Amino acid sequence: MPLASPADLSPLPNAEAPRDCPLCPRLVGLRLECRAEHSDWWNAPVPAFGDPQAWLAIIGLAPGKHGANRTGRPFTGDYAGELLYATLAKFGLSEGEYGADPADGMRLKGAIILNAVKCLPPQNKTLPIEEATCRPYLMEAIASLPRLTTFIALGKVAHDSLCRSFGVPLAKAKFAHGAVHDLPNGLTLIDSYHCSRYNQNTRRLDAAMFELVFERAVGLKARSAVSE
Repeated sequence: MPLASPADLSPLPNAEAPRDCPLCPRLVGLRLECRAEHSDWWNAPVPAFGDPQAWLAIIGLAPGKHGANRTGRPFTGDYAGELLYATLAKFGLSEGEYGADPADGMRLKGAIILNAVKCLPPQNKTLPIEEATCRPYLMEAIASLPRLTTFIALGKVAHDSLCRSFGVPLAKAKFAHGAVHDLPNGLTLIDSYHCSRYNQNTRRLDAAMFELVFERAVGLKARSAVSE
């Protein structure tokens, strides 16, 4: 894979970490291991993907090893992406066909995908210090979206990182699937269980539950448009 910079591939180039970001030693170590083992993978901070005029931002946890860390595009090439991109298509938030490959030509419309942590973590588990270290990139991405009104947080880590970005006490905004929270500046946060293989296999999350979260987001947008 060509050694492109994350900023080269991002709709928000000013909000991206450099390809060899040195800030989190544990994540850097795993990155170097992956580069040695899979030299043809992306193996770098994964850039945002989607519409720079998005009203909806989907906040994930971090890249998956065989998904975004391999392909360089969020939720692309792994099990979680199958449900996420199918749901985005169902609600008219994408165009083209998802082919589990960054070259599939699919685009997002009105939506963008960001991650709380941009680099692959061991065992898919980030540390609080890594979440805090990467948070400025998340905040810069959010600040770069002029039409943003709504977030969907995929999992508690994404929820917590987003709340901390806005200075919202976690005790006042407790994570729960389908919960809706008010954020500063008129923004809205909706929680969802992560669309991971584990959550789907254990039936903690199914397609209907996931779609209800997006239905709620689209409904809030429609009501907001009517009231304006």
